[in-house]
Amino acid sequence: MPDNADILRLENLQVSFPMQSGVFDSILGRPKGVVRAVDGINLNVNRGEIVALVGESGSGKTTVGRVITKLVQPTGGRLLFDGEDMTTTHGFSTLRPYRHRVQMIFQDAYQALNPRHTVFDAVAEPLRSLRLVENRAQLTERVSEALSTAGLNPPQEFFARFPHELSGGQRQRVVVAGALVVKPDFIVADEPVSMLDVSIRAQILQALIDLRDKYRLALLFITHDLPLAWLIADRIAVMYLGRVVEIGSADDITLYPRHPYTVALRNSTPQVRRDAGSGGIQALQGEVPSAARVPKGCRFHPRCPLAFDRCRQEEPSAIEVGPQHLSACWLAK
Repeated sequence: MPDNADILRLENLQVSFPMQSGVFDSILGRPKGVVRAVDGINLNVNRGEIVALVGESGSGKTTVGRVITKLVQPTGGRLLFDGEDMTTTHGFSTLRPYRHRVQMIFQDAYQALNPRHTVFDAVAEPLRSLRLVENRAQLTERVSEALSTAGLNPPQEFFARFPHELSGGQRQRVVVAGALVVKPDFIVADEPVSMLDVSIRAQILQALIDLRDKYRLALLFITHDLPLAWLIADRIAVMYLGRVVEIGSADDITLYPRHPYTVALRNSTPQVRRDAGSGGIQALQGEVPSAARVPKGCRFHPRCPLAFDRCRQEEPSAIEVGPQHLSACWLAK
């Protein structure tokens, strides 16, 4: 069970990327536009808790994860880790203690692994770069422990293998081992099972849950799959066009959603619909608006059948609709 004290807190986090201007824009002196990938989100993760960040492609989920792991610098707001403001911290030597405690599991394991490095070298790289071991014996021991924890047994059989010699599930476990080898306190898992078979997904998810229970890890689990988030997470935050539109317990968000976008996500997944046998799948219509041209008022209203005039004029604030259940919708009560 998660502890009460949060280990990570995002306060009004904002990330904007400048757009490349054309020749005529430069001649006419037109100002460069920006893409507002993350537009003022507030989120906290408690110690030993798994929080799922759910939304469509382009909603800003991965950008949030990259800000947390200091791969992208925020343009506004604050990133607090264990009570310390890490927003403007940069530089390899300065970030070394932070990277010891915060790691990321990337979506594409094949791209995340250097094809010229063996499994041993891939998992040992964080230990070497962060200078966490003193000799070869300690290095071998830590790599063996990480591979075994990730489910690759016996670990010595994988030391000399290259990524192309592994199955998809084994490659993903190597990436998990590379994140675990430094014994972090917080892991960002960015779509860690989206490219795997269903049976392998279950093994990886169970491994993450076991690691949370064993080491009191906190995880931010990024996914577009609401049923998957329901299976693994303690809480779910639903993200749309750079904003968190609803957040609450996994059961509340999945079974009793209060925001139209969350309802649309649920109805698009027959696994979690109580009436799945009667009405079929209700496809979510339309596309996410461009983050370079954020619509006025409620961002979801062009796709919302319940939209009215106020939705087109004013952005709703998140209100409490249940115990620790917040929804940003004018119709939420």
